Amino acid sequence: MVLKIWNLLKKKGGNVVTIKGEKCYIRTFQEKDARSLSGLVSRNKYFWSVYEPLQKPEYYTVDAQYKKIQESLYLMESKREFTFGIFEHGTNNLIGHIALYAVKRLPYSSAFVGYAMDEIYVGKGIVTEAVNMVVRFAFDQIGLHRVEAYVSTQNNPSMRVLEKAGFQQEGLLRRLLYINGRWVDHYMYARLEDE
Repeated sequence: MVLKIWNLLKKKGGNVVTIKGEKCYIRTFQEKDARSLSGLVSRNKYFWSVYEPLQKPEYYTVDAQYKKIQESLYLMESKREFTFGIFEHGTNNLIGHIALYAVKRLPYSSAFVGYAMDEIYVGKGIVTEAVNMVVRFAFDQIGLHRVEAYVSTQNNPSMRVLEKAGFQQEGLLRRLLYINGRWVDHYMYARLEDE
C-alpha cells in the first residue's frame, strides 16, 4: 500500500506521504500543521528536555514551526529528509513526530531516524509502530540499506523502542551532544534492510 501511495504522489507532483498502521498513522507535515506542531512542542518541552536541548522561546511559536515545516518540505523534494507527524488513529490529533533525515546515497545508502512522542501517549507502543513504518518506507520506497539512531545512554524507554523495532546497539559515542549544559554520551543503534 505504501508503494501505491508513494508512486501516486510522485506522479501528481504532490508532497504528502501517508502510512497507516494499527495504532496510528504517520503523514508528512504540511504547512497547515504548524499550529498543531507548535502545541505539541510547547506542551512537551520540559518532558523532552531530559534528553534534548531546551530551545529559545521563539522555537515554540507557530511561526517557527511553520518555517520548520517549509524546510522539511524542501528537503523532501530532494529526498534528503522525510518529516512525519504521528497522528492518533482515526483522528487528526497530532501526538508525536518522527523523521528520516540525513539521507545519504551510495556508498552509504543510509539515514537516521529520530522521534518524540507526546508525554500522555508514551508506553502504548505507538512510537514503536511509527518507527517500524518509517524504516519500512526507508527500505522499500527510498531504497536505503541502513537506518541509524542515536539515543542517550540514560534514555531507557527510547532504547526499548529501538530494540522492539529490530535495531541493534553498535557502539558508544562519547560526549556526542551538548544538552542543557553538559556533554551527553549516546549509543548508536542501527537496523539493516535484510534484518
